[in-house]
Amino acid sequence: GEVQFVIDISENFTRDLLRGDRPAILVEADATDPAATSNAIGSLRTLLNTALQNDLKGPFAFLAGEDNSIDLRIHALYNPEAITQYNIVPGLIGVMLQMTMTVVTGLAITRERERGTMETLLSMPTRPIEVMTGKIIPYILVGYIQLLLILSAGYFLFRVPMEGNLLLLFAAALIFIIATLAVGITFSTVAQNQLQAVQMGWFFFLPSLLLSGFMFPFRGMPHWAQMVGELFPLTHFLRIARGILLKGNGLHDIIPEIWPIVLFIAFAMTVAVKRYRRTID
Repeated sequence: GEVQFVIDISENFTRDLLRGDRPAILVEADATDPAATSNAIGSLRTLLNTALQNDLKGPFAFLAGEDNSIDLRIHALYNPEAITQYNIVPGLIGVMLQMTMTVVTGLAITRERERGTMETLLSMPTRPIEVMTGKIIPYILVGYIQLLLILSAGYFLFRVPMEGNLLLLFAAALIFIIATLAVGITFSTVAQNQLQAVQMGWFFFLPSLLLSGFMFPFRGMPHWAQMVGELFPLTHFLRIARGILLKGNGLHDIIPEIWPIVLFIAFAMTVAVKRYRRTID
């Protein structure tokens, strides 16, 4: 996941170029994101032309003006036909899960507060973490139903390849679902009514959607935007889903994306439990 392009320059490149033998440059590209790949390849062609014009002087200047002086070979891996659906559908799994799970659970406690049943919940001899768990578990099933529907639509309607282990995807999805539910529970302990809970959910959803790499190529964003985007669980789950479905990634490949989500869960649940205890007090 850290390397998106590999450039292989043939032996005796300079000698073959000066002889007019069209030396080859092989570019192996991770084409899971067609937009990012096409932009980078276009920039590479421009860069090659600029380099030739700057370096080829005197009697070799004519080579810089020839479009076919270099044999540029592009090997697009994982999505050679640049089919947009292959990139969108795996990303849509994370987007739909976060959008629904965060908002729905954000209404969990605020609904009880508005209905006047909050006092009954507070009077029960349960620990805060038990209340949080009880609010989260039912929605995990809802999240898996959404996951199944999106995967089914992607496979049967859009013919999205599923190269990896779906059980591994389901396990990773569980961690992501818990993260989104933890955010919703945290918002429900802060909001005073359901409208505030929904607004908080959207305020969290929109930045994560823009900075996760779903709408725009992640590596094409400014450095500060990438740093902020790394804080959102959606960013890491998109890499997991695309990696498993399109590349056939295994457990060792997705672990670097799992632990940031786990840390986010720990942080969100800690805040939620502390807010709930403050409500009890």
